[in-house]
Amino acid sequence: MGLGVGFVAAGTASHTLTLTNGVVSPDGHSREVVLVNGALFGKLITGRKGDDFEIEVDNQLTNSLLRKSTSIHWHGLFQRGSAWADGPAFVTQCPIAPGNTFTYSFTPTDEVGTFWYHSHLDAQYCDGLRGPFVIYDRFDPHRHRYDVDNKDTIITLADWYHTPAAQLSGVITPNSALINGRGRTATTTTAPLSVIRVRRGRKYRMRLISMSCDPNYIFSIEGHEMTVIEADGISVEPVTVTSLQIFVGQRYSFVLHANQPVGNYWIRANPNKGPTGFVDGINSAILRYHGAPNAEPTGAGLQDALNRLAEPDLHPIVNPGAPGLATPDGVDIDIVVNIGFAAGLFNIDGTSYVSPDIPTLLQILNGVPVGSLMPSGSYIALPANKVVQISFPVVSGQGSAIGAPHPIHLHGHAFDVVRSAGSATYNYADPPRRDVVSIGTPGDNVTIRFVTDNAGPWYLHCHIEWHLRAGLGVILAEDAPGVLTGPAPPSEWDDLCDIYDGLDEEDQ
Repeated sequence: MGLGVGFVAAGTASHTLTLTNGVVSPDGHSREVVLVNGALFGKLITGRKGDDFEIEVDNQLTNSLLRKSTSIHWHGLFQRGSAWADGPAFVTQCPIAPGNTFTYSFTPTDEVGTFWYHSHLDAQYCDGLRGPFVIYDRFDPHRHRYDVDNKDTIITLADWYHTPAAQLSGVITPNSALINGRGRTATTTTAPLSVIRVRRGRKYRMRLISMSCDPNYIFSIEGHEMTVIEADGISVEPVTVTSLQIFVGQRYSFVLHANQPVGNYWIRANPNKGPTGFVDGINSAILRYHGAPNAEPTGAGLQDALNRLAEPDLHPIVNPGAPGLATPDGVDIDIVVNIGFAAGLFNIDGTSYVSPDIPTLLQILNGVPVGSLMPSGSYIALPANKVVQISFPVVSGQGSAIGAPHPIHLHGHAFDVVRSAGSATYNYADPPRRDVVSIGTPGDNVTIRFVTDNAGPWYLHCHIEWHLRAGLGVILAEDAPGVLTGPAPPSEWDDLCDIYDGLDEEDQ
């Protein structure tokens, strides 16, 4: 049936990520990058619902311009009982030093769907360390809607830079957009494009992942509708559209019915930053039917703005409804995140996030009050089992509007978006549920809710890497007593800081 994983009992999903440096030219321009298992974005991690994941990271990086040390985040996985494996450097671990290996072990109990992984140390993933991660579910409620769901139906979107991330500063603009690792620039108009192959009459579950460092994209497939069935690992009531906007870190599954005449059709991903439009095939890939010639499409491939996905139309299938009472103040803890900007840095209520020398999780495990080693504005302490509401007002002329729209990601949770960007309506009955949300533009006040039922220090941050580098983040120190009484990290985790601290600055 073209499924990605056989329907067998859950077990252990073992993977190895071997990190090396190499030269590639995904858009026709050559540069040195971080490769995973010898390829750019080429290593897919898969498993089944309930699997125990054992992922060994073998750090063989040697190029100090791209960072030699590393730390990997498994985006969208909650790490219940395994906060030590979440991955953000100096939040839940010290980085993995070059010449060393480290194994992340975790069991996603309820998480299924489309995820991704990436370096979480400065902007290292912008140099190549990112890839797709899929957890299949034999009881997928949408299983009857599609025929094929495998590695060939994954579509990744990424911005690409011809300069190493460590050398980028000021106003940073991508040189190109890559779809499944390939793209073009205005001067490389014959660079090969990615091709996704389909057979007429079949229905495909396409898994769209934004592995971007900055831009959001308007995505469409010429001549085809997309029936969205998943957003950020959450199965949703089907919504049929002709285009959608996807922000950094977000994922969508949609069913594509290959019901058009045999031929070639444009896949388009128009970014809000960098070269825009589709002249000479930039920001494009090809949907090719079996039997069609090996040629580029001849259609215009225009994007339909009239039937674009609206976030408020994403209604979860399982356990819909936001926690708390169906009133604006029906929560235990109500937080307003005021984003500022001064002296080239973002801040939250006046504090720009700076990584501590000792990871927050290690501080908690050692019984050190988080506030003694971090500025008070760099963390928010949250007690266990409370309904938390966070609002993100966007105000003209303030930091929230600079570089907007900001895609905000919360580690350790999916949250209910009771008010979405572009809407003044609050929905408590069946709001969208996801782990990255755009907080919109001036006049918006995006509001999310979640329950503090997962002990750990969880990063809340803008997923535009250049904004995070500039301080747009905060740690939610959730249920510190529960961290102390929870499962202990492995001894290898304890060794990471000693090894890293012993490195010279170039290796760090």
